[in-house]
Amino acid sequence: MITKLDSVLLPRKKFIYHYKNVRWARGRHETYLCFVVKRRVGPDSLTFDFGHLRNRNGCHVEMLFLRYLGALCPGLWGYGITGERRLSYSITWFCSWSPCANCSIRLAQFLSQMPNLRLRIFVSRLYFCDMEDSRERDGLRMLKNAGVQITVMSYKDFFYCWQTFVARKQSNFKAWDELHQNSVRLARKLHRILQPCETEDLRDAFKLLGL
Repeated sequence: MITKLDSVLLPRKKFIYHYKNVRWARGRHETYLCFVVKRRVGPDSLTFDFGHLRNRNGCHVEMLFLRYLGALCPGLWGYGITGERRLSYSITWFCSWSPCANCSIRLAQFLSQMPNLRLRIFVSRLYFCDMEDSRERDGLRMLKNAGVQITVMSYKDFFYCWQTFVARKQSNFKAWDELHQNSVRLARKLHRILQPCETEDLRDAFKLLGL
């Protein structure tokens, strides 16, 4: 049920610990997912819901979110009447880690059957994406091919999350050391991951030129 969502705001220290985009994120074995759900009601109006989740009982947070999708997005599958139009939704995730390979595959398969659902994913860190032949890299490419917009979180995204999902008690968001540098580095890595063919073509061109 919807009532089992982590509806309370994140404590400040917990948000900073889990979302901090440090190069070596030791000890951060959980993934946190802050979400925004929007549905257009009329020409100029949107319904809006938000909250957060984390891994529970061995279930990755991305799959856990799908369990609550029916409650968060009523009418996504229609109302059981033949020929009735399904409602359209736009969902945005802010994740402390990018999805693992298995979650990416399952998400891509699910979204291929949901043309009325649009998903954007902002990630603080990239999960097991250092190796060129990483299955996690393949998974991210599958998500992109399924129409998911994947972006590395920048300062403005961390600020938005702080304002929206954190029990901040009027305290201002303060950027940690190297937030911007790490964000730029990860964004460049993600771009290379999502553009493998283009990268390989450039490498081949450099070889032909003797560079």
